[in-house]
Amino acid sequence: MAYRFIHTADLHLDSPLRSLALRNADLADLVSDASRQALVAIVDLCLEERVDALVIAGDLYDGEQTSMKTARFLASQLERLHRAGIYVFKIRGNHDAMSKIARELVMPDTVKIFGGHAEIVEATKGSLSVAIHGMSFAKPHAPDPLLPKFKPPVAGAVNIGIMHTSLAGSAGHDVYAPCNVLDLHASGFDYWALGHLHQRSHHPGAATIIMPGMPQGRDINESGVKTVSLVTVADDRTVTVEERRTSVAQFERVDVDLTGVDDWRDAAMAVEVALTAQRDRTASPHLVARLKLSGRTQLSWQLRRDVDLMQAEAEQRGDLIGRTWIEKLELAFEAPLTLADASAADPVVGLAALMRDEVIGRSGFRDDIREVVRDLLADLPAESRAFAGHDEAGFERFIDNLLANGAEDIAARMKAADRVES
Repeated sequence: MAYRFIHTADLHLDSPLRSLALRNADLADLVSDASRQALVAIVDLCLEERVDALVIAGDLYDGEQTSMKTARFLASQLERLHRAGIYVFKIRGNHDAMSKIARELVMPDTVKIFGGHAEIVEATKGSLSVAIHGMSFAKPHAPDPLLPKFKPPVAGAVNIGIMHTSLAGSAGHDVYAPCNVLDLHASGFDYWALGHLHQRSHHPGAATIIMPGMPQGRDINESGVKTVSLVTVADDRTVTVEERRTSVAQFERVDVDLTGVDDWRDAAMAVEVALTAQRDRTASPHLVARLKLSGRTQLSWQLRRDVDLMQAEAEQRGDLIGRTWIEKLELAFEAPLTLADASAADPVVGLAALMRDEVIGRSGFRDDIREVVRDLLADLPAESRAFAGHDEAGFERFIDNLLANGAEDIAARMKAADRVES
């Protein structure tokens, strides 16, 4: 008889909205409730598949939660599993260690929360003996490896380890309980249920090692469909893993090339076509899109000046498509004219080119902007810094785009003012 369980991590229940661009109240409500709906989807999946257990590898909560509404919601979902005889095995991650709810909420007796020391829970399913190993974060920070503190595998049993870890490190994530994948394979365990990194990964080898990623993205930097793992351990101890979708709202970047498009209506239609295509590719119930308009077009000035109007156009088309939301609209146009052309055509365009070449090109100006951005990044949590690149080269490209777009925005505003005066 097979032993089956759902493996998830990093739900971050009631995580605060991470995008200031979510000014649409309905969209804000959708995103703020998405983590709860993802948990409902996970519990529904457990019940539909009649699994033996739900394994949560840390960060069920999102920090210093004090809301009793969150506590009641969580209790109701755990009670659904309890009534079905489905066990929950949970460890505390770095965010759970800060949560008051994690300390105060009374759990059903089918819920096992592992403490700050290595523990083993043994179970049987038919002829299978199963040993579940777990160890929680006692504090919000765990700079030292936890793997050496786990107990040895139980002889004759299928050994499942639950650990919250940054592995060997990942861009955008602080180091927590670091460990080497090779050491996990050499541990003698059959399955490692990991958590902490928000991107799904599978590390094949002697053991089945899965980092499931988060079951629901929270902003554009956590894009794509989000899933959990349905794990089956057969009578012969072979392990199979299936991905099952849980995300309610799916963040995606949508590129719209407007090269050669010089009519506003045609530009709006190009946006609709791109959104429709992405909606067709989106597996989750809701698409939350960040639009990037690019290319070489004579509309670039007008779009920079009236970006709010194009956003409204995009939102209207999203409504018509259905369950399609616009999180933000970005502009990345190529300059429509060269400096030589500008001197004989439009003084504002020429001024924009001069700003790019004479002001922005000066190393001192660039150094000042670079320091301003570095100071801003230092005040942000690690997981919110990805917009500025994952390495030095990516950071420099971000600065290039910031300066270039700044010059174009100033020129667009000047062109608008020039039209009003004339």
